[in-house]
Amino acid sequence: MQIQRVVTNGTFSLDGGTWDVDNNVWLIGDDEELIVIDAAHDATKIVEAIAGRRTIAIILTHGHNDHINAATALRDATNAPIWMNPADQMLWHAEYPGTNPDHQLDDGTTFEIAGTTLTAIHTPGHSPGSTSLYAEGHVFTGDTLFHGGPGATGRSYSDKPTILASIRERLLTLPGETVVHTGHGDTTTIEAERENVS
Repeated sequence: MQIQRVVTNGTFSLDGGTWDVDNNVWLIGDDEELIVIDAAHDATKIVEAIAGRRTIAIILTHGHNDHINAATALRDATNAPIWMNPADQMLWHAEYPGTNPDHQLDDGTTFEIAGTTLTAIHTPGHSPGSTSLYAEGHVFTGDTLFHGGPGATGRSYSDKPTILASIRERLLTLPGETVVHTGHGDTTTIEAERENVS
C-alpha cells in the first residue's frame, strides 16, 4: 500500500471570520487505483497527484468546509463516489445546499485497496460525524487527533469531552506503533500522543 500526502491551501470559515489553512489530502493505493481521504481546497492539484490512476472512493473524515470544499469538483473529475458520515450532513448542506454525498460512511464501513482493508472508526467530537480510517499500521484521523494532541474543539458542532472520549476509547487502543496521518500538520504515532491526551 502506497500512502501519498498532498498539501492544499485555502480558507476555512468560522463565526463570520475566514482564515488561511493548509490541509493534508491523503492518497492510499498502488500504481493502478487509489482512495482519496479528504478533498480540500484544490481539486486540480489532487487530480494531478492522482496521475491517471483509478479513484475508487473519496472519503471525507468530517464535514467542515476546509475538508470538503473540493469534493464535488473532484468527483466530477474522477467519477469516484463521495462517502461521509451522515451525522455531519448539516455541515455538508452548508457547503453544498440541496445535495448529498453519494454514500453513507458508518462505523465499521470497509474499503479494499491495494491488498489492504481500510476500516472506518467513528470518532466524534471535532464534529458529530468525524470518522478516522484504519489500515494495519496506519490511521487517518482528520481533525480528531493531531501531532501534539486532540483536534480543535472551537469549530461548529465540536465538543471537547466527546473528542477526548473518542481518542481514548477508539484511537489510543490501537497499537502504539500505528502511524497517525492527520488532517493538518505532521504525522505522529499513537504511542507519542498518549501523553498529550488529558
